[in-house]
Amino acid sequence: MATILFELITPERVLFSGEVRAVMLPATEGDMTVMPGHEATMVMLNPGVIAVTDTQGHGHRAFVRGGFVEITGASVSVLAERALPPEELTRDRLDEEILRLETAREATADDRARREADFAISRLEQVKTTLSF
Repeated sequence: MATILFELITPERVLFSGEVRAVMLPATEGDMTVMPGHEATMVMLNPGVIAVTDTQGHGHRAFVRGGFVEITGASVSVLAERALPPEELTRDRLDEEILRLETAREATADDRARREADFAISRLEQVKTTLSF
């Protein structure tokens, strides 16, 4: 089966680098699945969960706060503002992220920034529901 190189990189560390079958991304244009041979593009990420299917068919997930993705036919490189593997993802961490976004939203008069913060908060609430927190 064909594979694609996937890298998940944050300013602090490389969370994952290796061959995978597919990558599901919470892109700003809508959730998307990337497989080998995907058209080259760059997208921005919303806060949410990245899901990867490894070469053995096992699923892996990580929470990302946002960032950029470069997609080629042979690779997917995620440069995330912040990412947490599932074992580090807790209700308290999600609540901290929500509080940070609420504080930033209240501190700005920019309508666009407020809408983006509202959207990010709603995505994080969805993640909490999905993970049964």
